[in-house]
Amino acid sequence: MRKSTAIAAAVATFSLGVGPVAAAAPPPPDPVGLDVLFIGAHPDDEASTLSTLGQWSEQHHLKAGVITTTRGEGGGNAVGLEEGPPLGLIREGEERRAVGKAGVEHVYNLDKLDFFYTVSAPLTAQVWDREETLSRVVRIVRATKPKVIVTMNPSPTPGNHGNHQQAARLAVEAYLKAGDPSVFPEQVSQEGLEPWNPGRLFRSGGQGAADTGPDCEAAGYRPAEPTDRVLGVWAGRTSPANDGKTWATVEREAEWEYRTQGWASNPPAPADPAKIACDWFTEIDSRAPYGPDATGATAPLDGAALPGSGGLPVGTELAIDTERFDVVPGAGFEVSVQVGAADRALQQSKVQLTAPTGWQVAGSGDLGTVTPGGNKTAQFTVTPSADAAPNTRFRLEARLDTADGASGISSRVVRVVPEVRGTIEPLPQVGQFRDWAAEVGAPQLDSLIKPVLTLGSGRTRPVRVDLVNRGTAPESGVVRLNLPAGFSADAPEKPYADLAPGATGAVTFEVTNTDPTLPTSNRAPDEGDYPVGIETTSSKGTGTESAALELVPVTVVEKAQTAPVVDGVEEEGEYTGPELDLSSLWEGEPTGRDDISGTAKVNFTDDALHVVVHVTDDVLGTVLAPEDCKRHRRTDSVEITIDPKGTSENTATAFKTGIFPITDDPAAGNPPCFERDADNHQGPGAETAPGMEVASKVSEPYRGYTLEAKIPFDVLPDAVDPARMGLNVLIYDSDTQDRTSQTRVGWSTWNGVRGDPYRWGLAELPGLLPGTTGPKEPVLPDLAAESVDSPLSILQSSADGVPLSGGRGLAADAVQIRSVKRVDAETAEVRLAAEVPGSVRLFGWDGEQVTGRGTSELTAGESVVRLPIGAADRVLLSYESGGATLARTAQVDG
Repeated sequence: MRKSTAIAAAVATFSLGVGPVAAAAPPPPDPVGLDVLFIGAHPDDEASTLSTLGQWSEQHHLKAGVITTTRGEGGGNAVGLEEGPPLGLIREGEERRAVGKAGVEHVYNLDKLDFFYTVSAPLTAQVWDREETLSRVVRIVRATKPKVIVTMNPSPTPGNHGNHQQAARLAVEAYLKAGDPSVFPEQVSQEGLEPWNPGRLFRSGGQGAADTGPDCEAAGYRPAEPTDRVLGVWAGRTSPANDGKTWATVEREAEWEYRTQGWASNPPAPADPAKIACDWFTEIDSRAPYGPDATGATAPLDGAALPGSGGLPVGTELAIDTERFDVVPGAGFEVSVQVGAADRALQQSKVQLTAPTGWQVAGSGDLGTVTPGGNKTAQFTVTPSADAAPNTRFRLEARLDTADGASGISSRVVRVVPEVRGTIEPLPQVGQFRDWAAEVGAPQLDSLIKPVLTLGSGRTRPVRVDLVNRGTAPESGVVRLNLPAGFSADAPEKPYADLAPGATGAVTFEVTNTDPTLPTSNRAPDEGDYPVGIETTSSKGTGTESAALELVPVTVVEKAQTAPVVDGVEEEGEYTGPELDLSSLWEGEPTGRDDISGTAKVNFTDDALHVVVHVTDDVLGTVLAPEDCKRHRRTDSVEITIDPKGTSENTATAFKTGIFPITDDPAAGNPPCFERDADNHQGPGAETAPGMEVASKVSEPYRGYTLEAKIPFDVLPDAVDPARMGLNVLIYDSDTQDRTSQTRVGWSTWNGVRGDPYRWGLAELPGLLPGTTGPKEPVLPDLAAESVDSPLSILQSSADGVPLSGGRGLAADAVQIRSVKRVDAETAEVRLAAEVPGSVRLFGWDGEQVTGRGTSELTAGESVVRLPIGAADRVLLSYESGGATLARTAQVDG
């Protein structure tokens, strides 16, 4: 699938020869070496780390780079009408300006598609072509050789963007695989890259709490999972290069560069040092030993990008590998500790492995001399104590000491589990994540996800408990569900029998919400979670696990005797059935009902769903022009979501429409408009939902508005299941004129609910005949900006030696710029010599902007291209041939 911007201009090309070009090209620059590499999904994903990257750059002269998988062309635009690839190129410029404030000069865009907001990593992996994208990340890691990688949260925690998850998973895999020459072996054998093992891997942020102020580094983080190693860098230090501003202020000023995302209106950073926080980094994995007393702003770099405070040189390896992640009380498991020397020998190397109190460690850590570039491995057997607490994580710590008194530490987490473990069935995304984490060898990442299932209010659903036997003998026993008040199961316990060692099994309960008056969604206590306990017995005792049920609201949609008139007015008796309360907060700051609240009613006819929404609002946000009828979350709007079967894993198989109550079109009476967003067929309403109708009445003086919508069943992505159609109605509220919404409320509400169909409400449509049409294939956006069309990417690649978009690079002599001669005030003649045929893109560049551009197809030999360049003093070139690229620049002569 071709993904490029339509920015080519016609130019004249004159062929001067067809034979190979004999003159040798200058060699390409060696790829830049990086100390730290951030890997994210969109421009601005790295924003929360910039105060730290800036400190490391200014104070320790470290080089940092950023991989941005997409250019964010699927995001909103708070400053213009651009979308798709043109918006992506704008956002690339914003990102480069922003990170430049932190001394970051290297941004690698992978040219993948920002298709729409989703919380599905599996959908993202499919759209991005996971393996091909991974090859690009690995190529950049091998080329730039970062010592530390920082990424995002790879797990499907509620509301976590699926693009963020997938970018983080690519980072984890690249960290684990870039050093293996059998992974993408052509990069080693054909492209001349060397395998590379980064020393440490972090995700930005943490799960827990911390204090602000100058002591935040020393006081440390209070993680929700006690074994998490979370390190802080205080943003309150000042930057001499930035006129003594705090790094918190520099970071905030960098954020203001992301104007398309509405960040220019973010408030200034705190001036009071006591209110300035640390940036926090949670360690995912480490091969580099850190000093026993490593603390402060350099702790994440200790032993990896900076010499270890314990005296070990940079490049020393201390890596722990355990036979398995889940271990059983009283049962031994093997642990290997590999020690690698960098450019000097490690004399009299000795490894000591420390386990929790009461655990036994057997084995020798005496390794003797480890020669430069070599490695040795110490083997241990670790036996947890018989009373080790199940469902608890513990750290194993390896300490390396050498003859010169140097030392360093690495650690690894294991989880103690009962012999037979029973866990609630995972949501599809969670199950996929756990399978991936186990497959790549990072099961410890599954620490942030609370096991939950949703249940319709007053409804019954099957709840499966998955079993695994970690012991050495067959086991039989029972499983019990401990349910909260208002819930019941079809049996108090269910048996399992003869579960073999290492085998898996399951028992299934039918669980009913017997008290439909219980609060639903996040209106319920504990953010909507009703606690469930799972007890699993075996011959070794009883294991317990925690989970939760989440109640989603249910409604009965009545059939209309007469189809409502879509005019923005609810006449008496026009809509029947229950009224839906749309006033529960799901994002933003709590406000009063006069600020934002609403109700809705829904009816159906044989061919359509009819919805009326009444919104109470105190301030009208930005009124957009009709041509800007898209990305409705930027201002006052209503979103109606429908999951026809009530079973969608992500919104690509659902229907979502955003309706603006008013547009800036006085000649037409400022009518409403609608579009489809982040669903089965995103795009303008008239094109993607033919036959859909909307109408509105906006109160004067402004106190809110009423919307009506008719949604034909045949525009939905599948036939409706009348017994359990997924449904939600959400309100976006903006009280500003900067195209940003501040508060979001709705019917079925949790953080990130717009991307989570399993958390939408359920609707019964009695009397609606089940449809016979099959599901529609998703029609996803397919245009992404490309680095060959980006002057900023071309400039960087020509200087730092890393091929455009992390793809394959052409040989240095694939194309040469022989000369660039100005022929008049507006035009230059560019003489090119190509060894291989390909596509050339040329840009006039005046140091700040493009002054002219053109494209041409070249054959092998010499060619002359006339290029409009205006006042440019330089020409930029990108060349594509056979899926590989080359970037070059040249000065204009004359």
